[in-house]
Amino acid sequence: MEFDEAVRRRRMTRSFDGSSLAAEVVDGLLAAALAAPTAGNTQGRDLVVLKGTEQTAAYWEATTDEAWRARSRRYAGLRRAPVVVLAFSDPEAYVERYRAPDKARADGAEVDWVVPFWHIDAAYAVQTLLLAAADRGVGAAFLGNFRGERALKERLGIPGRMAWLGAVLLGHGDGGDHRSASLDRPRRPFDEVVHRGGW
Repeated sequence: MEFDEAVRRRRMTRSFDGSSLAAEVVDGLLAAALAAPTAGNTQGRDLVVLKGTEQTAAYWEATTDEAWRARSRRYAGLRRAPVVVLAFSDPEAYVERYRAPDKARADGAEVDWVVPFWHIDAAYAVQTLLLAAADRGVGAAFLGNFRGERALKERLGIPGRMAWLGAVLLGHGDGGDHRSASLDRPRRPFDEVVHRGGW
């Protein structure tokens, strides 16, 4: 589909039918995500792919507990996603990259990371993954990092230096999506958000 159509049609899928995704479909989505830009071409973002209920269980067990699973109206539908992609960034890779001769400050001082590029680049990859899924007719949802990062990293052998951004669930929606109440919030008008020539 055209890019603007993919942007308009992209929605978070909150209930999956459990059917598998072909390996080439998943790899195509991952390749699109990794084509997103990175600062200084650092490429300091990694994707951990969990496929099938045995592997995806590691994500759910580390990031939720029995009480949450029992009270969540969405858990059953989310849990059926056949693929979970975990997005990580590598802060150390950016610190090292920006010490290189072509990026180092002229005064030799360390970069003051007012904006952590590593999180931005991981977010670029996630957004590209979500748009690629919409383009290919695959359901997707982003779930942020709220709890369980340490347990998840230990269980999956993720290096301690890596920072976890969140998870992208991929699969086919079952049509029983639980609509988010957040969608009832009105969009801010274009002319209220876009400031031309200054605030």
